[in-house]
Amino acid sequence: MRILAFDGRMGASGDMILAALVAAGADPDALAPVEEELPVRYAIDQTVKNGVDATTMDVYLDTEMTRDAEQQSDSDDERDSAGHVSDHEREQATGSEHHTTADHSHTDGHGHDHTADHSHNHVETPSKSSKASNHEHAEGSGITRSYEEVIEIVGTMSLSKAIEQQATSIFERLGRAEAAVHATDLEETHFHEVGTDDAIADVVGAVLLLAELDVDRIVTTPLATGGGEVTMSHGTYPVPAPAVVELAEGANWAMCGGPVEAELLTPTGAAILAELADGVTQLPTVDVSTSGYGAGGYSFDEYSNVFRAIVGESQTGLRRDEITVLETNVDDATPETLGRLHDTLAEVGARDVSVLPVTMKKSRPGHLIKVICDPADAKRVARRLATETGSLGVREGGVTHRFVADRSFETVHLELGEEHFEIAVKIARTSDGTPFDISAEYDDAASVADKTGVPVREVVRQAEASAESELNF
Repeated sequence: MRILAFDGRMGASGDMILAALVAAGADPDALAPVEEELPVRYAIDQTVKNGVDATTMDVYLDTEMTRDAEQQSDSDDERDSAGHVSDHEREQATGSEHHTTADHSHTDGHGHDHTADHSHNHVETPSKSSKASNHEHAEGSGITRSYEEVIEIVGTMSLSKAIEQQATSIFERLGRAEAAVHATDLEETHFHEVGTDDAIADVVGAVLLLAELDVDRIVTTPLATGGGEVTMSHGTYPVPAPAVVELAEGANWAMCGGPVEAELLTPTGAAILAELADGVTQLPTVDVSTSGYGAGGYSFDEYSNVFRAIVGESQTGLRRDEITVLETNVDDATPETLGRLHDTLAEVGARDVSVLPVTMKKSRPGHLIKVICDPADAKRVARRLATETGSLGVREGGVTHRFVADRSFETVHLELGEEHFEIAVKIARTSDGTPFDISAEYDDAASVADKTGVPVREVVRQAEASAESELNF
């Protein structure tokens, strides 16, 4: 299995992700569809962060193309049937909200300020042209858009269906996070910092570069958010920004504060990783093939402000899976309560639930409840476990990981008599893709048994035999 592992100890932003992917071997020519549709140009360069050679990625606006778009927008306004356009609408169309750099400090690149650190000349790729006078930095500049307008633009790019779906899913996460923070509907959400050309370039560019690397799995260690305060278009907030917190709630990775007083994790960076990466507590065991560092704009005395990407092959065998085990003892839970735990705990992230009979103090009969979940979901699961059972305490066990098979579901076709049926089977594989176990889904087999009168164990046997034949097991 080919794995891409991110090291998030200095957070992440969209431009840092792009830079790290290019540094790890992704071909920047893959970014062409963005440059063809938006008035932007990518610029790649090298810098040094506390002794670490790192790649930088900036997005520049082609001011001539932007001016043409704004003039077209003004012409459309003049042709409006009412003959009038509100100031707010004109600001949205022209990007003339007069925000300062501080007003956009929580967008990609603003938390990792690129104006403060880059002393090298930039070489533009993939267009290979030098930076001309008609290019200006795109951070927070250009036309701001609604969620629906952003999705429409992504749809006009020359993207494969899979890449377009990933990009729109990332923007949906961003939209829902903004809507949750501001108590609006997704369709009514108007992106400010994350709806500009550079944010679209970051999101779509990241998906294009990831596809170019052709990895099977993406993981990230816990992402540092930084500390202090951040000023954005809606005011000043403590780090992490509200949208980042919303995005982290729906992600499969953990976040942590520090290690510096600055914004390290931006909404665009958080959204990209929330959609594409699984969380791990430490870097996985891989045979490294390539690696690279994407630079952030801030420079710190004690830390290298870089986002590391490592690409390699996982070792053959079972996959290491980071988990938390929660447990509690109860002696007064009803059978109905215990029976519902599998479903109610699964709603908040539990992967597996076991209920074991035990003898408690004073020889009272009771139950030991053990729950396996992702580390990022542990607090939510523990709270639900306590409220559902009435337990006064939930323990976190010392287990940090387990070794698991990669699992997938496939459908086999079964002919019984004159009828044809489809049955799902679960295939267990080692990390190199070798199957070692096949099991038919009981509910599907039971349904076929009810319709045909064939014993369910025979249906299971035939379904598994059919799958083994198709897989040359």
